[in-house]
Amino acid sequence: MRAIDAGILICAECHELNKQEADVDDQVCTRCGALVHARRPNSVARTWALLITAAILYIPANVLPIMTVSSLGKGDPSTIMSGVIQLVQHGMIPIAAVVFIASIVVPTFKLVGIALLLFSVQRHQPLSARQRIWMYRFIEFIGRWSMLDIFVIAILVALVNFGRLATIEADLGAIAFASVVILTMLAAVTFDPRLIWDNTESDDDHD
Repeated sequence: MRAIDAGILICAECHELNKQEADVDDQVCTRCGALVHARRPNSVARTWALLITAAILYIPANVLPIMTVSSLGKGDPSTIMSGVIQLVQHGMIPIAAVVFIASIVVPTFKLVGIALLLFSVQRHQPLSARQRIWMYRFIEFIGRWSMLDIFVIAILVALVNFGRLATIEADLGAIAFASVVILTMLAAVTFDPRLIWDNTESDDDHD
């Protein structure tokens, strides 16, 4: 049985359990005074808005140069994928694999995963609640690795600055990529996981 079926509302601020009051539009938490809702207002719409914006920015994040490495006054801008290829060519396959997974695979999985969650919740697709919650938790787990590329670039820009001898500068692709990461993180936070359990008829999900 869901909490909402028992007439219980959970405060999003302090997690206090509140008995749902009848004929009350704006019920407040008995502990902290924050507004409590059965579900986060406009959760699906807000998550879609963040996700679509992230998907649009994902294109320039991969097409535009993410950083420029200059040596003796000459610099070559590098996109994420070209950087991975250069690492492979220099024999640094493990590092290339880490960058590829963190910068290409993880953001793509998050975009597709959140979209599938939203679509399955809205359209009541034949995806069990257990599968949905597993996907949601996995998206939350891998989210922390999405900023790896940005952290590496930030460290390199700060450390490698030898005037005309050698410099590393962040380019527009880094801004777009950071925006994608932040937007997907916000989308995961905005999505209300309790929607996963709504309208679920599978007996397997209530074992």
